[in-house]
Amino acid sequence: MPFQIQAELHYQVLQRSTVLLNVHALTTANQTLSHESFQITPGVIWEELPIGTAGENRYIRLDTGDAQQLDITYSVTAETSPVMISHEALHDLPVSQIPRSALTFLFPSRYCQSDRLGKLAWKEFGGILHPYDQAVAIADWIFNNIDYLSGSTDAGTSAFDTVTQRAGVCRDFAHLGIALCRALSIPARYFTGYACNMQPPDFHACFEACIGNRWIIFDPTRLASLNGLVRIATGRDAADASVATIFGQIELTGIAVSCTSPDFQPLGPDDLAGQAIVLDS
Repeated sequence: MPFQIQAELHYQVLQRSTVLLNVHALTTANQTLSHESFQITPGVIWEELPIGTAGENRYIRLDTGDAQQLDITYSVTAETSPVMISHEALHDLPVSQIPRSALTFLFPSRYCQSDRLGKLAWKEFGGILHPYDQAVAIADWIFNNIDYLSGSTDAGTSAFDTVTQRAGVCRDFAHLGIALCRALSIPARYFTGYACNMQPPDFHACFEACIGNRWIIFDPTRLASLNGLVRIATGRDAADASVATIFGQIELTGIAVSCTSPDFQPLGPDDLAGQAIVLDS
């Protein structure tokens, strides 16, 4: 399924700054790119460099120099082929058989303090036998117990804070899902990307859980269709995959994100009965 993507970011530069920008979609086994374009304010020096703990996220490092206004436009056509897999094919594996590449996603991280949420995780989900059913229950619990409230959190909000405040945005929902999965010995990682026809249009965060050696995607906000996601980056949490990391002083003055496809047919809960979605096999 091809998706037409465009992202525009506008900043006022208050002092010379360096920005690590993370808006480029990834090329993966199940995601190919074409007609890619990246435009930036003339005179701003930039380079693309791979950084990441799970694959190589496509960061842009830029130096604002003497620019007082920073305008960024990125566009691409992304073709995705997510895989639907039966729940019955997702076998419960002990930690001793988890792939080495997934082990780092068992540990607590800056925004996902699984070590502080173990009691809650085991109380709510410890009686569920299969890790896939646990992950589904975690996503449902977050949706039912955490209010989606724009502006309720900031860049320092962690999964533990979200449980306490009972409010957040997609970033916070993803962090909480990751932390609760890890507390149950399920490797989990952060996904940031574009979501087709999501309202309001924006970058989107979800989480993936490694079950039966497959990375299954979950969106506890229920704002996006799982078959309409385009991966930008993967990481332990948002510290590894944030859209922009700023060293200096600039202010965001405008943002516009779109991800569309005239042929897109979203899959709802009824369509996914008995099926999970893997974005990258």
